[in-house]
Formats: sequence, C-alpha cells, structure tokens
Amino acid sequence: MTGLKSAGLSVVLACFGLPTQAQTALANPVVPLLEGVQPAPDCGNLYDLAGKAFCVTAPLSGMEAAGKAYIAHLEGEGWLMADGNDRRVVFVKRRDGGGCDALQMLAYFDRSLPDEATTPGYLAFSTIPGDACAAVPTDSQTDQ
Repeated sequence: MTGLKSAGLSVVLACFGLPTQAQTALANPVVPLLEGVQPAPDCGNLYDLAGKAFCVTAPLSGMEAAGKAYIAHLEGEGWLMADGNDRRVVFVKRRDGGGCDALQMLAYFDRSLPDEATTPGYLAFSTIPGDACAAVPTDSQTDQ
C-alpha cells in the first residue's frame, strides 16, 4: 500500500468532507460488513473521516481481497465502476427516475506505522451528492 500520493488523497478527502446525512442515507444500505473485515467507526482516526464515511478495517495482508470482495458485492448490486486508481474506486448506479447515484471507496492505512502484513488497513465508503450522470447537452444547446 505504499505510494499513496498526498495530492490525490486530498482531492478524494475533499469529497468525503460532506455532511454526514447526505452520505449515510445511501452508504449504509449498500455497504454491508463483508467477511474478513471489522467495522471501524473511527475510520482509524485518520483523515477526519469518522462520521463522514462508513469504514471497515483488515490487516494490510487482507486489504486486496477485501477491496475485491467489496467491488464484486457492489457490482452485484448494480453499481458500475466509473473511475478510480489503486487507492480509490468511484461507482455509479442509475436511478429509476433518471440520473445516477455515486459512491466511492478509498483504501488507506496509517503511514506512521510500518508497512507490514499485520498493520491495519482501511476501506472508507462515502456517497457523492448530486447527480453523477448529469444530462449531456443536446446538439441544439451546444450550437448556441
């Protein structure tokens, strides 16, 4: 899990700095506690995520498997991977009435601890407010 870029992380964390109510409404029903992880309500006391994201923890040796399990679960629930990198995945899901909901998963660990198999790693989940699939301008709108 080495190589976490602080500039990229700050952009991701800015998205997590949203009101708790907006995130909780969507995150809790779609993000269960899967096998191999434990709840982490304090989100490791890192990056000011406690209360702003739903977090789980596992040893670093199990983080790749945990991440893959959550991706598979979310895809099984109709979420599509829309963007991401080795630390963050953004998912979108079409709403019945139009538009899309968005959810992101962030992987991280406490960089002050040794990068060892037993060091706790974390996955933080948060919704992204608004419509992630905003309407694309029509030809008549772009010709003006």
